[in-house]
Amino acid sequence: MPKFVIERELVGAGKLPTEELQAISRKSCGVLQAMGPQIQWVQSFVTDDKIYCVYVAPDESAVRAHAQKGGFPANSIARVRSVVDPTTAEAAA
Repeated sequence: MPKFVIERELVGAGKLPTEELQAISRKSCGVLQAMGPQIQWVQSFVTDDKIYCVYVAPDESAVRAHAQKGGFPANSIARVRSVVDPTTAEAAA
């Protein structure tokens, strides 16, 4: 199933208290549960003014539906085409 990276602009995200991040997480999980197993939240990265989320979903419209139902911004959504890491540099044996 395709993987997506969602950029969510949220001024002050990096200063949000743990309780608020937990509330956002609970809201997201509740929406995902109602939508069914076809869309899954993998993880998110919180920066100063943005949250970058990784989701597995059948298509971009499912990601947009989750954002809309949860009241979350989804300023950009990009489909992941490949994943690279330090092991990518290693030559094949």
